[in-house]
Amino acid sequence: MQAWLAAHPIISYIIIFVLITYVYNKVFRVKQKLPLLKEILLYVLMAIGSGMLLIFQHDKLPIIQCLLVAVALMFTVRIRYFVEARQKKKAEAAAKRV
Repeated sequence: MQAWLAAHPIISYIIIFVLITYVYNKVFRVKQKLPLLKEILLYVLMAIGSGMLLIFQHDKLPIIQCLLVAVALMFTVRIRYFVEARQKKKAEAAAKRV
């Protein structure tokens, strides 16, 4: 996989940028929207950072794999919160019936 990603730098760059954007939006995004210019600046800086991470990826560091692990852990946490919320609703419904 590492050799294929090294042979396709544009695809690697797009994958890195998409994963970084996802992590930012799910973890670091503030509740209120940023002004448009700040939002544009933020995505430009993420694009520059993705370029730097692409250099590390090209130098045989597993950047994309690490980002995929981070996203997988985030999905795991979201599923856990979803299951806990369902259990809490069931417990509240059972308490109301008694």
